[in-house]
Amino acid sequence: MRSISILLAGAACLVTVPAFAEESADAEITVTGIRQAYQGAFEAKEVPQAVSVISSETLEDNNILRLTDALDLNASVSRQNNFGGLWDSYAVRGFAGDENLPSGYLVNGFNGGRGFGGSRDVAGVERIEVLKGPAAALYGRGEPGGTVNIITKQAEFDALKVNASGQYGSFDRVRFDTDANLPLGESIAVRLIAFSEKSDSFRTTVDSKRYGLLPSVALKLAEDTLLSYELEWTRSEADFDRGIVAPGGNLNAMPRRNFLGEPGDGPLEAKVTGHQLQLQHAFSDDWSVLIGTSYRETALEGFSSEAELASGRQFLGRPATPNVLSRQRRFRDYEGEHFVVRGELSGDFELGGLRNRLLVGVDYDEFDNGQLFQRFRPASVTATSTQAAQYAINILNPVYGRFPLPVTGPLTNRLDQQKAYGFYLQDQISLSDALQVRVGLRYDDYDVRSLNRATSSSQNRSFSRVSPQFGLVVKASEAVSFYAAYGEGFRSNLGARANGEVFDPEFSKSFEAGAKFGLFDNSLSGTISLFKLKKRNVLAADVANPGFSIPVGKAGSTGLEFDLAGKLPGDVDLLFSYAYVDAEAKADVLDPNFSLQIRSGDPLINIPKHSLNAQLSKRFTIGDDRGLTFGAGIQHVSERLGETATNFFLPSYTLVRAFAKAELMEGLEVFGDVKNLFNETYFTNSFARLWVAPGSPRAFTVGARVSF
Repeated sequence: MRSISILLAGAACLVTVPAFAEESADAEITVTGIRQAYQGAFEAKEVPQAVSVISSETLEDNNILRLTDALDLNASVSRQNNFGGLWDSYAVRGFAGDENLPSGYLVNGFNGGRGFGGSRDVAGVERIEVLKGPAAALYGRGEPGGTVNIITKQAEFDALKVNASGQYGSFDRVRFDTDANLPLGESIAVRLIAFSEKSDSFRTTVDSKRYGLLPSVALKLAEDTLLSYELEWTRSEADFDRGIVAPGGNLNAMPRRNFLGEPGDGPLEAKVTGHQLQLQHAFSDDWSVLIGTSYRETALEGFSSEAELASGRQFLGRPATPNVLSRQRRFRDYEGEHFVVRGELSGDFELGGLRNRLLVGVDYDEFDNGQLFQRFRPASVTATSTQAAQYAINILNPVYGRFPLPVTGPLTNRLDQQKAYGFYLQDQISLSDALQVRVGLRYDDYDVRSLNRATSSSQNRSFSRVSPQFGLVVKASEAVSFYAAYGEGFRSNLGARANGEVFDPEFSKSFEAGAKFGLFDNSLSGTISLFKLKKRNVLAADVANPGFSIPVGKAGSTGLEFDLAGKLPGDVDLLFSYAYVDAEAKADVLDPNFSLQIRSGDPLINIPKHSLNAQLSKRFTIGDDRGLTFGAGIQHVSERLGETATNFFLPSYTLVRAFAKAELMEGLEVFGDVKNLFNETYFTNSFARLWVAPGSPRAFTVGARVSF
């Protein structure tokens, strides 16, 4: 009997599981890991889309602790408004999605980024996949630029492994991580991952703490059947920080360290409790089924004090009060509940003499988004307005607790519910050894309900959509392949028009073409791609009903990407990513936030035209086969629009980082890193001139890691 082991959970992003039609029929199949849904089994060069992978080793070398920092390593991803540092918001190829919700990343193929659980920690992350291009035929309901999929570390059967680390860094950051993989026999394994972190920051009075447990269990029900369960339990507290202000566009008007909120507000608390359960069964070496479900609850609650954005209510910049900032005070109690279930059949078969690799699946997605929002807002400035009435603070010399904390009043109390059923089918057909064609479609039936809990009024809307996808792969040689792909998709717009009618969804189209290649016997692999994206029904201001929006906007994005990763001669590790992105409005509309005029051709906010991230590292052997690793990297981001429909731009910046680690003895290593080595002043993103997020000055970390 021949034994065939299929291990997919910890493998590379896109792996090869060949057809074994010629093998003995009594071959024994052993499934030792859960494969990734929606992706199938392909070599990287067979996939008609650009895919970038950020490995756990890369995260560890750079001592990256947050998802947003990890995504900086890929130039196609750009930072967006991060809600005072409390959620992950990014754009892929220029498109970000709803600015009032976190970006919707996936976790093991399940929607995991929706809700308000705080910024994602990378504890327990095996790798991060940036799946770019027109993949809506499988994933559906997303942005056309791409999808971020987080693959978690899961229980393994192979060996007992324990890893623990502690570190200390700038701004009194202290962190501990543990990771223990415990095989409890041939049929069950448990993995226990935990982290705890407490830190101040370069911003006065702003600090945070976070901790979490991420256990998983793998149960082998049979040689060809595996059941896995994962828990995500995290808690975090952080002061809400909108950053600095730039009156008149002057980013040097105040020190970066000055916090403009109120310590008396206390931190905002974020909670996540999530569960994932997956069952994989291999019928044969060519056919398998994957069934899974995910349930995730998130909550965010607390007060904040923030700069008032309306010029008529603002002291700042007036002759008598040039440095005095009027503020709002807000209270948020947000809750999210997200349930997903899916089933997928994967097959590899021959039909009419042609190889077919088929994916057929169904999924159901239900998301409840409850928001209780209260606000105090200062009145319009008059000759008799006082600093107390404007809840004001001096941006050059902030004095906290000077005025009583204002009482917030009701503003929003709503519940938005989305339910979606989906069916998808994809077949990649090998017409010859050199030519493959991918065809796919996804059907979605969507229901949206928006309930105003304050008035008990509600609106419902249902719609359906078929999203097609086409791809072509031409294998020019063992080292080079060319590809092209086209896809359509959509994403629901939350909220309603002035008459209560639920918004139409956004619709998108995307095209991509490129080449994938390998150098130095494929030890170095790369992708170069061109893309063009467009979407319609983007929200814009309703001229007839001030304060409301309508879905009439259009946007487009075109660009070029170049990604390269692997080993250079001399055993030097290289990571290189460059992107040129030209993202702009494609219709004359009014900005939905401030009713400012957006004209066709205006750039989209926070999208740099040029981004680059490069890194080199090398491991040296010293003494008794001990390792010493040195590495350095550089990140460049060009200027970006900092406020929609204005000429306010954030300046470009270039950051340098360095890292090292040394094995002192078997199972013990020390490590360290320095970020922003040359202490550059920079700004990562903004929403408006009075909400600008400054980047951190130079920061270091030292730590130790033990393993056995």
